[in-house]
Amino acid sequence: MKILALDTTSGSCSVALNDGGRLTEQFVAAERDHTRRLLPMVDRVLAEAGLKLAQLDALAVSRGPGSFTGLRIAISSVQGLAFAAGLPVIPVSSLAALAAGARRKHPEWHAGTIVAALDARMQQVYWGAYSPAAPAESIVPEAVEDPAEATASLSAAGIEGALYGAGPGWHYPELAAAPVAAIDLDCPIHARDLAELALPLAQAGKAVSAEQLEPVYLRNEVTWKKRQKIRPQ
Repeated sequence: MKILALDTTSGSCSVALNDGGRLTEQFVAAERDHTRRLLPMVDRVLAEAGLKLAQLDALAVSRGPGSFTGLRIAISSVQGLAFAAGLPVIPVSSLAALAAGARRKHPEWHAGTIVAALDARMQQVYWGAYSPAAPAESIVPEAVEDPAEATASLSAAGIEGALYGAGPGWHYPELAAAPVAAIDLDCPIHARDLAELALPLAQAGKAVSAEQLEPVYLRNEVTWKKRQKIRPQ
């Protein structure tokens, strides 16, 4: 199966092709210019593989959480490509991709649960926990919380085995107090990990049409729930 994955969730921009397990990636650590960089990177990855867009089986993209602007850039780009080539899209959690990249970087973490955390600004973090048995789905619901709340939630989850922290969200001292064996702040999201996670999701029937593709912001969902609670009945 040939899957092309795109990511602009955070401070990097990457495109990768998973061609039957053979991975090709273009990766740039860049806070800006994602819109200008992304489609030329798609062209380079496809050219390197000797493929046309229409020869792919599916596209994959970070569905979030992450930067609002970054998510919109990747998702709108994938929607345009999907419409043009009539391809399905596989939404992949950006936190799951972050955790997968950390597991790839740290082979010694292979048997543990990786707690991925992105800085959500406003003194909050996006976080989720990913086991080697189900790397694309968080053990607990992905959440946006204050660092101290995230630490309490993680402790209350009662996850068995070793825990490891990955991602820039771990810079908050309150989160760093969580019961993890090690922390790596420098774990950018790579499209190659999206492309690998996308394959079992596609096989499980998780692909959607371009029209159905929507970002997962988490913060919007939390804000809506709070409004629901305080709205007079």
